[in-house]
Amino acid sequence: MTFRPLHDRILVRRIEADEKTAGGIIIPDTAKEKPQEGEVIAVGPGARDENGRLVELDVKVGNRILFGKWSGTEIRLKGEDLLIMKESDVMGVIEETAAVKKAA
Repeated sequence: MTFRPLHDRILVRRIEADEKTAGGIIIPDTAKEKPQEGEVIAVGPGARDENGRLVELDVKVGNRILFGKWSGTEIRLKGEDLLIMKESDVMGVIEETAAVKKAA
């Protein structure tokens, strides 16, 4: 089964945060907040403008994004928890530079 979002909606998989602090303290599940970072799994074709023309989305499949704490609708697809949200709920795309990738 495949899933294709409609209009300007995107399907997102949350990227889990680290389970330890910088000091090495393990954070229990009950104290964790839901991550606000995710990977785009699927995108819709885009929204229509007032003239009926299709306006493509800025986010693409594979982009790493930041979104609001209460953004999107949680769904379960193939046993996996995912989010469906409008592109307008996305605050930005995370782009790593070459210098950051080398350091990691």
